[in-house]
Amino acid sequence: MSRSNTDHQTGPRLTGRMVLVYLLTFFGVVTGINGVMIYEALSTLRGVDTESTYQAGRMFEQDIAMLKAQNARHWQVDAKLTPAPDGTRRLDVVARDEAGDVLTGMAASASFERPTDRGLDRKFALAEDSPGQFHGRTDLIPGQWDLVIEISRQGQQLFRSKNRVVLK
Repeated sequence: MSRSNTDHQTGPRLTGRMVLVYLLTFFGVVTGINGVMIYEALSTLRGVDTESTYQAGRMFEQDIAMLKAQNARHWQVDAKLTPAPDGTRRLDVVARDEAGDVLTGMAASASFERPTDRGLDRKFALAEDSPGQFHGRTDLIPGQWDLVIEISRQGQQLFRSKNRVVLK
């Protein structure tokens, strides 16, 4: 039996060597991309969030007791974040007791914590403008943040709140 001219391939022939080159190229690209992704994942990992889970567990009961005492005080703490002309943001905090009177003799601090990256957290002290009224400035990039406000008297923390804010 003889072949006709229409049965011949027109173009390069697929040989075993070409299949080997294609396979090696394909798996080389996949391996290279995986290597880059692994490097990026490990180089941006900040590590564990808690140094000692044992100590965190021991502190849990203390945190619960502090939260119960905080709720029993019925304090009203309001915070307002406004953009400033210089590109920073001003945080104003007003703290009042159960009767609505401003709290005196307090120290306040605030922090903006990034939910996904602890390396971007920003903590700052709030200056007291007048009794119960505090302010501070910070520069933040847009995105989701957890605003943590702490109020203390003579080093003892009496109030702590954590609220999610979205900055644009």
